Amino acid sequence: MTLNKISSAGLIALAALTVGLIAADGALAQTAAPAAADAAPAAAAAAPKLDTGDTAWMMTSTAIVLLMGIPGLALFYGGMVRKKNVLSVVTQCFAITCLVTVLWMVYGYSLAFTEGGMNAYIGGFSKAMFAGVTGETTNALAATIPEWVFITFQMTFAIITPALIIGSFAERMKFSAVMWFIGLWFTFVYLPVAHWVWGGGFLGAGGVLDFAGGTVVHINAGIAGLVACIIVGKRKGYGTTSMAPHNLVLSMIGASLLWVGWFGFNAGSAVAANALAGAAMINTQVAAAGAALAWMFAEWIIAKKPSLLGVISGAIAGLVAVTPAAGFVNPTGALIIGVIAGVGCYIASVHVKKAFGYDDSLDVFGVHGVGGIIGAILTGVFADAAINSLGKDASVMTQVYGVAVTVIYTAIATAIILYVIKAIIGLRPSEAAEEEGLDITLHGETVQ
Repeated sequence: MTLNKISSAGLIALAALTVGLIAADGALAQTAAPAAADAAPAAAAAAPKLDTGDTAWMMTSTAIVLLMGIPGLALFYGGMVRKKNVLSVVTQCFAITCLVTVLWMVYGYSLAFTEGGMNAYIGGFSKAMFAGVTGETTNALAATIPEWVFITFQMTFAIITPALIIGSFAERMKFSAVMWFIGLWFTFVYLPVAHWVWGGGFLGAGGVLDFAGGTVVHINAGIAGLVACIIVGKRKGYGTTSMAPHNLVLSMIGASLLWVGWFGFNAGSAVAANALAGAAMINTQVAAAGAALAWMFAEWIIAKKPSLLGVISGAIAGLVAVTPAAGFVNPTGALIIGVIAGVGCYIASVHVKKAFGYDDSLDVFGVHGVGGIIGAILTGVFADAAINSLGKDASVMTQVYGVAVTVIYTAIATAIILYVIKAIIGLRPSEAAEEEGLDITLHGETVQ
């Protein structure tokens, strides 16, 4: 049998699988809805109190989400750059973790998750430096766990979001510029968007569904990455010099840590050890596997060889896409979202990037931006009230509105921040420093 016959058969099988899953999803939703309606009438529950099981699960989730950034993302990105720049990337990941932790304490948590005078857009400073937080206080969004745990859990999201962006300009930004950019972007982009969606702002109030960060984390970081890679400019020698990953084994280990950590990211966003967390967990696993296979087969069909980089990138794409949907869809919907994201992110990362010529070094926009948009919109398509009662009001147009607002605001704000930094201290090292490698020229150390 020829390769062409195999490729044609693969495409037909993939299309048939997707159509069949969509039909099955509709049938599942139709049979599950009456059960949800029958269960709806219930006596008013007693006021929530601290729950040791919920607290233990959320502390575990917090720890494994932190693991996503260090060492997960550091290894994933570090393996994909050239050997002369690997330490610069992992140093950025580690330093960002420290910087955002301190900023989250000083004012970040308060601006994201308290009420302010302009509450539709930003919170206030009532809990700056964690003022008023004690062992007895809780946040209304997580009434069964101590507020300290909720603060730390949300901190890990604030850490990994700006860290994702560095993959777009990897190997060509000064460390000083990176640190200023992260601090300003966290303040003027991440915090407002987090408040809009989760902290009582206008997007959440308007019905935009984002279970674990499709808008707040992935679209936000992906659009910032696209803007950043264009403003910073291409790597020296891009398109003419080999820029192949120096160690894909590191990247595979990093991707695996990210996959495991994503259970804390998505299932932890239920902020309780309950059935919703279980649904988010299985949806996370299914979407990641479906997307990994979809990217692998798409690459196999088009480029004739399935690569390790392709299959791990596909898994991340599926994890990204299911993030907004994890607590709203059933597993069939999650699988469909994963398959669509795997193919869509492959096309964006390989072919769209090549067509437009921008140097998104590690495909932050192609995976996180595109994957986040796919997942956010399809949440409106596949939301199932039997999984989460909020799904009954899901709307594709509302989801598109949330995506559009985030894309426009993030693009403009990111560009302003970068141009200000460029004017004051500059963004890039010298050409000689970039040619020699940022490890030795900026950090004074190398990997032997």
